[in-house]
Amino acid sequence: MPRATINKIRKRDGRIVDFNQEKITNAIFKATAAVGRGNMKLAKRISDQVVAVLEKRFGEDIIPGVEDVQDIVENVLIQNRQADVAKAYILYRKSRERIRKVKAAYGVYDALKLSVNAIKLLQTRYLRKDEYGRIVETPDQMFRRVARAVAQGNRLYKKSKDEVGRTEDAFYEVMSSLKFLPNSPTLMNAGTDIGQLSACFVLPVEDSMESIFGAVKSMALVHQSGGGTGFSFSRLRPRGDVVRSTGGIASGPISFMRVFDTATEVIKQGGRRRGANMGILRVDHPDILDFVVAKEKTGEFANFNLSVGITDSFMKALKSGKDYDLVNPRTSKSVKRLPARRVFDLIVTMAWKSGDPGLVFLDTTNKHNPTPKLGEIESTNPCGEIPLLPYESCNLGSINLSKMVEGGGLDWDELERVVKIAVHFLDNVIDVNQYPLPQIEKMTKANRKIGLGVMGFADLLIKLGIPYNSEEGLKTAERIMKLIREKAREASLKLAKEGGVFPNWRYSVYHAKGVRLRNATLTTIAPTGSISTIANCSFGIEPIFAVSYIRHVMETELLEVNPLFVDVAKERGLYSEDLMRKIGIGGSVKGIKGIPKDIQRIFVTALDIDPEWHVKMQAVFQKHVDNAVSKTVNLPQHATPQDVERVFTLAHELGCKGITVFRYGSRERQVLTIGRPCPVCG
Repeated sequence: MPRATINKIRKRDGRIVDFNQEKITNAIFKATAAVGRGNMKLAKRISDQVVAVLEKRFGEDIIPGVEDVQDIVENVLIQNRQADVAKAYILYRKSRERIRKVKAAYGVYDALKLSVNAIKLLQTRYLRKDEYGRIVETPDQMFRRVARAVAQGNRLYKKSKDEVGRTEDAFYEVMSSLKFLPNSPTLMNAGTDIGQLSACFVLPVEDSMESIFGAVKSMALVHQSGGGTGFSFSRLRPRGDVVRSTGGIASGPISFMRVFDTATEVIKQGGRRRGANMGILRVDHPDILDFVVAKEKTGEFANFNLSVGITDSFMKALKSGKDYDLVNPRTSKSVKRLPARRVFDLIVTMAWKSGDPGLVFLDTTNKHNPTPKLGEIESTNPCGEIPLLPYESCNLGSINLSKMVEGGGLDWDELERVVKIAVHFLDNVIDVNQYPLPQIEKMTKANRKIGLGVMGFADLLIKLGIPYNSEEGLKTAERIMKLIREKAREASLKLAKEGGVFPNWRYSVYHAKGVRLRNATLTTIAPTGSISTIANCSFGIEPIFAVSYIRHVMETELLEVNPLFVDVAKERGLYSEDLMRKIGIGGSVKGIKGIPKDIQRIFVTALDIDPEWHVKMQAVFQKHVDNAVSKTVNLPQHATPQDVERVFTLAHELGCKGITVFRYGSRERQVLTIGRPCPVCG
């Protein structure tokens, strides 16, 4: 009687799925790697023996379970005198069992094998809950909910039901495989009653009480729906200026910023995200000195990131050691002159002290404004990666580059495939979105800006064996972002043929060129704090912050350990609890005895890297980004104000649209911290 062929397997939740021998082979290979001798040939041989036992033991009508397969793997390894590999495999099984129990404690069933930190974050903020606060969907169901809702955008173009279904499946596949994730509001709100899917908004603030408090109300509605807001306060008359209607004295933009800050404090975004704001003031505003020191006192303007709007004329005055004009926005007349050096030194000092303010280079930004006939760009979203006109919004998404490595190289074909699906996804979001204000809906649909970026870039470099702070690292970044932009434009051109160009196309720079795009902007680099945790990859284009560290998300502490280092340490026979303790104390592998120099170079951390490399990397990405790049130049605690000045001036010289620095330890509470023992050490 011939042996039965194994075609199906029963998952732990009872689902019957297709049997895939490759998964067995990969699990065995990882066990061989864990004992320092990764051997794919051995893994395949053992895997074949496991399948042979399965086929002999289970009849044609009997479907084995996952635990059955794993028990047989253990036995076959032992029979082949691979006791150490069997032990590593058993330990892996036990660790997975512990992880499943932790996830169950959060009330989440996870068929996608996400990290515990991802589950913790999803349980807190993303997964749907009933009226009693009980979770009513799995991560897998969340991705299906989002895919189904966003695919409905196809109906506007009279797509058939089958085409909509295929689009839904494509959207679901790239999300559930963690190759692409949209911004948080899309994951939270798609397919729900809220339905607001964009992350980034800019609201106008004109020089009147009606406009100011109208903007506060609009901000509240945006925050309530899950978005973040940016404001330019540069149009407000300075403190001490005349108020003709009342005969009084103006209190200035800083005082009104407090109103926005207080309002933000009492609004939680759907109970899951606290409101975030960007506040910008031009460097030539008469109240600029007050603005620069606005966050000097701990706790002041806690709901704002602050950036000074820097002009080319200011930088020219700085370079030549001259004074520059402060201009009253009400009269457009110069009211005072200040030494550019004095103002710049104050900006540098405050950034060194607390990380605020950052800089937004207004002239550089407007040089690349795709719709200059509609007005100048004066502000950005809270993290600075999306320069927007008043009432514009933008929805973002990021490709997980750590998933784009195949056979030791970058899988360019897969990257291209995911780019095109992602552009389609983000464009559809514009149509299915429920906007918080009619003005925002009108402006957003007129320009159809999207922001496709990347995350997991540092992980990609590590997998490719390329140091972040190297010329090869810069070249890799440029090749990747150039391809993403090119393929994103191809996708937008195709969408324009089906649905038409964006309505304001005739007022754009593309009109004269005859480039018929569906979207005014396509690419950006966002910080990807939360979605990187879900995808279990490095943030945006940042280098790894540390090999192990603590990350704060709202009121939650998340322990992060770089899994790539653990894998390499085990493969090279370096792994030990003592080594991991040493790394956990300082977060870096630099200078640690016993770690080879090549590993130290590849696993370079944000605080190990010279500030100039941070800026160079940002500038390389910016060359192929339509919007802007959110990146923080992380500085060690011992960095000097001169280091900050060097970063700021280099960013302007290299064509960045903005720049932010953060000196480690300069705030009492910060998002990422090091200095605790590694959690795998117990």
